[in-house]
Amino acid sequence: MRASRMLSILTTLQARGQVTAPELADACEVSVRTIYRDIDALAASGVPVYADRGAEGGYRLLDGYRVRLNGLSQSEVGALFLAGIPGPAAALGLDAAMIAAQNKLMAALPANLREDAGRMQERFHLDAPGWFGETEEPKHLRTIAGAALRGTLIKIRYQSWRAEKQRRVAPLGLVLKGGSWYLAGQVDGSVRTYRIARVLDCTALDERFDRPADFDLAAYWQDATLRLEAEMHPNVAIVRLSPFGVKLLDALTQPYVRARTQLDATTDADGWRIARVPTGKTSWHAASELLRLGAEAEVLEPADLREKMAEMTQAMAARYRTARKAGSRRISPRPAKQS
Repeated sequence: MRASRMLSILTTLQARGQVTAPELADACEVSVRTIYRDIDALAASGVPVYADRGAEGGYRLLDGYRVRLNGLSQSEVGALFLAGIPGPAAALGLDAAMIAAQNKLMAALPANLREDAGRMQERFHLDAPGWFGETEEPKHLRTIAGAALRGTLIKIRYQSWRAEKQRRVAPLGLVLKGGSWYLAGQVDGSVRTYRIARVLDCTALDERFDRPADFDLAAYWQDATLRLEAEMHPNVAIVRLSPFGVKLLDALTQPYVRARTQLDATTDADGWRIARVPTGKTSWHAASELLRLGAEAEVLEPADLREKMAEMTQAMAARYRTARKAGSRRISPRPAKQS
């Protein structure tokens, strides 16, 4: 295990240039003291690894030093081919490059690993969008992706929920979630999220920007999604659920809501249970979410939500009764002709 860890340290240093001991410890899931010992062992074996002191310091390899690491394990080969996702690559204009790279990698592999790589391609497929959804192919996706890779600014005309806006954005990274592409872009010193399908116009500028040294796309996206989901569900409703309603709640609610719903273990005389369910900002949003449970749920609190549920269901019932009466008049049978 130590040999594997030291190899991981070496490849990390070679790939990233300079890395701190705590960062290496997190990546290898060991203590910082263990990293110190491994670095000493690498230096003793002749690897030119150096430590730069200070707040901006860390470990690095001697400039120009490279090591050839061609050996791939069976699981590593499988992971590489599984990462070659055709849909997103095509959307970014990289489908031909991805196929060429996979062909080169396949040709370089030993015969026994080629079979494993081929099986991985044949037996695993990623379908990114949710059910009944489609992957977006925004008009300006490739322009934005190119600017993100070059580190240059873009000027966009963007349709937000409230209004159309003009922005000069530093594109820090792109995220594909549920079939939709999003841009993490810096504007006036703060990072914001833009849905690329809502970009109406985009112009790539020649002006470069300084990427924040501490920006981590994956960490930003995780924080942003959790924050958005919390903002979208700030309230809690006390709901009485039938046994089937419990199943519907689990099947129909979003993962954020499902994970934070508190369901009582006890049941009443009818077999119903009480649940505390995160809901939307307004009573209208909350009622719209809970109406999908139909007659299998009864809102107990808060009072305004219970009133909104009654108001909406009564309006729906009245509309259907009116439509049924009108329909019965339209299709009433004609009297039979007298012979």
